[in-house]
Amino acid sequence: MFKKEIRVIGIDDSPFNKFKDKKVMVVGVVMRGGSWVDGILSTKADVDGSDSTKKLIAMINKCKFKPQLRCIFLNGIAVGGFNVIDVIELNKKTKLPVVVVIRRNPDIPKIKRTLKKINQNRKISLIEKAGNVVKIGNVYAQLTGIEFEDAVKILKIACTRSLVPEPLRLAHLIASGIVAGESRGRA
Repeated sequence: MFKKEIRVIGIDDSPFNKFKDKKVMVVGVVMRGGSWVDGILSTKADVDGSDSTKKLIAMINKCKFKPQLRCIFLNGIAVGGFNVIDVIELNKKTKLPVVVVIRRNPDIPKIKRTLKKINQNRKISLIEKAGNVVKIGNVYAQLTGIEFEDAVKILKIACTRSLVPEPLRLAHLIASGIVAGESRGRA
């Protein structure tokens, strides 16, 4: 059983211009469950690059909240366009379960075709090794280092104001507010 105040981190990237921006801001919100913010973290990753995993590992492992963290929520499996996160490596190097939260069932074959077209076959393997997409309540998820039943329990605790975990919702609002001057869109 998980405590109502289980410490989790939600990570999302900021809006960016894929034609102009070389870097994208990535924000992490550390919360106790879905109700109390403990801290905000940030890093930058290359747009359409391959450094997201390394950047997230460093951001999480160096933060003062690391000893209390019990789960990582990602808003999708990539930041900055196609900077695909290696969730297996993220799980292994942080020793934390990873739950990739996706609002709509992703069209994986279409994503793979796009990556093939732009000659990014390594990123296809990262998506494949992230595992199957499962439906949990009203969202979809990919789970690494956590059983389905435990993911359901943690999501139930963290989803207090929307369909997505509150730390992800806040990471989205903060990242878009900082970069665009005002928050917009949905996490």
